[in-house]
Amino acid sequence: MRVLITGGAGFIGSHTADALLAAGHQVRILDILDPQIHGPAGAFPEYLDPRVEAIRGDVRSLENVSCALGGIDAVYHLAALTGVGQSMYDMHNYTDTNTTGTATLLEAILKSDASLKRIVLASSRAVYGEGTHFCTDHGKQFPAPRRREDMERGIYAVLCPECHRPLTSEPTAEDRPLNPISMYAWTKKHQEDLATYAARTFGLPVTILRYFNVFGSRQSLRNPYTGVVSIFYSRLLSEKPISLYERGTPERDFVHISDVVAANLLALEANCTPGTCINVGTGRSDRIGDVASALAHSLRKAPVFEDRGEFRVGDIHACVADLGRAHTMLGYEPRVGLIEGMQEFVAWAQRHDAVDMYQKTVDELTRYGLFGQATKQS
Repeated sequence: MRVLITGGAGFIGSHTADALLAAGHQVRILDILDPQIHGPAGAFPEYLDPRVEAIRGDVRSLENVSCALGGIDAVYHLAALTGVGQSMYDMHNYTDTNTTGTATLLEAILKSDASLKRIVLASSRAVYGEGTHFCTDHGKQFPAPRRREDMERGIYAVLCPECHRPLTSEPTAEDRPLNPISMYAWTKKHQEDLATYAARTFGLPVTILRYFNVFGSRQSLRNPYTGVVSIFYSRLLSEKPISLYERGTPERDFVHISDVVAANLLALEANCTPGTCINVGTGRSDRIGDVASALAHSLRKAPVFEDRGEFRVGDIHACVADLGRAHTMLGYEPRVGLIEGMQEFVAWAQRHDAVDMYQKTVDELTRYGLFGQATKQS
C-alpha cells in the first residue's frame, strides 16, 4: 500500500516508516519539523530512510494535508504535541495542533477522492486519567484526580471515594469511563471523539491505538516534555541527582518502540469495527524509580536519587494496560522487556548529544503553580 504518516519524522513515525518499507509498502510523511523536537535547522533527521517521500507541511493546513493525501491507501495520524506538563499552560498550541489538526485531516480525507483501507489514530493512555483501581471493600474504581491538598500532606496514593483507604492499581481496559486530567489528555480525547464521529457518520475505517509510555531510540533528547526516560538519561550523563516525584511510587506501563511499531502494522491489516480503541502497552507495572535504575544499569552508572516530596499537578499515580483486546483483535504480544529496551535506547542515545533541560521544566511548572512539594511525609 501507499501509506501516509503525519508526524512521520518523529520518534514513533520514523520507526513505523522503517517497518512499513521493510514490509514492502511505499511511505510518504508529512511533518512540520517542530524545533522543540528536531532543533532549529528545519531539516529532516538523518535517521529517516531515503526511500521515504518526505514533505514538510502543517497538519493544520487543509491544502498541505490534501496534497499529501494524493494516491494514498492508508494513513497513520501521529502528528501531535505530547508534553503533559507543558500542555497545562500552553493550551492554545496543544488544542490547535492536536484537535484542529485531526479535524483538518478528517475533513481533507472526506473531501478527497481517496478510498482509504485504514486510518490509524495514535491516541494515549492519558485519556483514562488515573488507571483502573480496586478497593477490597468497594470493588472496582475509576478514580477522580487526586487532591492537591492530599499530596501536599505526602499522601500520593489514590484513595477510595467511599472509605478513603489506598486503592490498588489493576489493568485498565478500553471500555471504562474516560477522565482526562491534563490538557494533553483532553486533546487526545478530542482526537478520538472526532475520529469516532467520522467512523460512525461516514464509515471511515478508523482504528484508535492508545499507546502507554513509549520509549526507545529516536525519542527526543532535547525535548524535556516528552518522557522521563530522556530526562533521566540527561541527568545520569551529567551526574546530577534524579528527583523521585512522589517518592518514586507512581506506576507506569513502559512499552518499547519496537512493540508499538508491531501493533501499528498489525492495525493496518486487522479487520476492526471502525472506531475501535485498542491499548498498546505491556501489561506490566514498573515504578518510576525502577525505570531510572534500569536506565542507570544500562549506562553502568550509579544513580543518585533525591526524595524531596515533589509532585506535578496533572500527573497520575498509576495506569497499566489491559491487553485483552489487543491480543484478540490484533494478535499483539509485547516482546521487549524493560532492561532490554533500555539497552537499545542507551546504545542509540550514546551516539547523540543530550541536553539537560530538567530545571527549565521545573521553573515553568512552578511559574504556573503546577509544581508542588509535600510539607510533610505521611
